[in-house]
Amino acid sequence: MSPRRPVLHATALVIVAGIADAVGYLTMGGVFTANMTGNTVLAGIAAAQHDWARTWPHIAPLFCFFAGAMVSRLLLRLTHRSAPGLLIEAGLLVLVDFLPIGPEAKVLVVAFAMGIQASAVTHFAGSAISTVVVTSTLARAADSALDRLWPGEEHPAVPGVPNFRLLALTWSGYLIGAIVGACLVPLVAWPLLVPAAILLLVVFV
Repeated sequence: MSPRRPVLHATALVIVAGIADAVGYLTMGGVFTANMTGNTVLAGIAAAQHDWARTWPHIAPLFCFFAGAMVSRLLLRLTHRSAPGLLIEAGLLVLVDFLPIGPEAKVLVVAFAMGIQASAVTHFAGSAISTVVVTSTLARAADSALDRLWPGEEHPAVPGVPNFRLLALTWSGYLIGAIVGACLVPLVAWPLLVPAAILLLVVFV
């Protein structure tokens, strides 16, 4: 396999998550479909304000994301391949806009799909990378940047962080995905077809 392929795969997957998050937030009631940290914080704020009508819409996607991740893990155990999970995710993204359901239900379907992605592929070129959230990726990129600028002696408490390029591209890919998703919403009737197409490219190309 080309050494660039894992980097391209990781970047493509975070672009998918960025698009899904932006589209979900803008069209499905201000709820994230991939960023469960954001949903948890928004649910906490709503609960603190005793605004229970806004609490549940941010809590429910957490359960769907969790279920999607469990299904993905099961598929990995049964098939030992990430492709089946990514294909199911792509199918859900294709179908969700054509289902006779409202925005509240759609966000749950997309959150389930993002949960599948979260567990389908977790390592690229020997590095553990999340493709649905970038907070930890940004922190690891900072670690790697410092290690490059000021190499230190190896120490068990300060493990090395490999592949700065991979970490940087996956963070920027999420940002690019969010920009693309926000631009697609007013221009395209079914914006989630774009991340579905990207997933098919990842699997088959």
